[in-house]
Amino acid sequence: MIATNEEANLARTLDGVRWVDQVVIVDSGSTDRTPDIAREYGAQHSFNRDFKGHAEQKNIAIAKCTGDWILLLDGDEVVTPALATEIQSVLTNSDKDAYRIPRLNIFMTRWMRHGGLYPDEKLRLFRRGVAMVDETIGPHGTPQYDKTKGTLTYHLEHYGYPDFANYLGHMNEYSTGTVVAMTRRKGSLPGWLVLVQAFINPFFGFLKNYIVRGGFLDGPEGLIFHVNHAVYAQWKYVKVWEARKKALLHAQGK
Repeated sequence: MIATNEEANLARTLDGVRWVDQVVIVDSGSTDRTPDIAREYGAQHSFNRDFKGHAEQKNIAIAKCTGDWILLLDGDEVVTPALATEIQSVLTNSDKDAYRIPRLNIFMTRWMRHGGLYPDEKLRLFRRGVAMVDETIGPHGTPQYDKTKGTLTYHLEHYGYPDFANYLGHMNEYSTGTVVAMTRRKGSLPGWLVLVQAFINPFFGFLKNYIVRGGFLDGPEGLIFHVNHAVYAQWKYVKVWEARKKALLHAQGK
């Protein structure tokens, strides 16, 4: 896993993986007790302060692993006892080299089960050497494996957004982290069209997730999440538009 200032989450995460052979944590510069907690649990903690992105940092961590199988976690994710048992069973009799794991996400005080937020499957378990994290799509890059993948039954618990302020901070960080990748994808579009998409795409994304995919079934938290996730989607486009405009002005010497 990678980590930065995860003292509020790390002990809970490491409690769930006491059964593994090796824990590798690559830290981009924690100033809290993250390194101490890691060492208390016997993890191999190291710093890589030359942070180029979440995906790049995860690939550094993967390269440090020596076991036959890799379980890639975030510092705010928990392997439940049921999932731990399932993983250990799969590893003793596996016919595949990579597995997706469902993820249950908390938002404020509610576990979100609708609106596209569950099962939220992520490829997280794979044989060493068969997959690396995609470094071209920003902070949400995931391991890439083109052959047949399995899917586990039990889920990870993701404590990513336990309060609203935390959520807003993450969305600001993630939207900034996507600028380079989105600029590359949107490079052929004129600036005015990028700005139009900043309003149209979040609106239709909200309708899809809140109405069609049942986000309203998650109560007040569902409404708050999907409204603000549409705003987050707008931030990504606006930041791309702003970056392109600044680059153009710079090129014109203004």
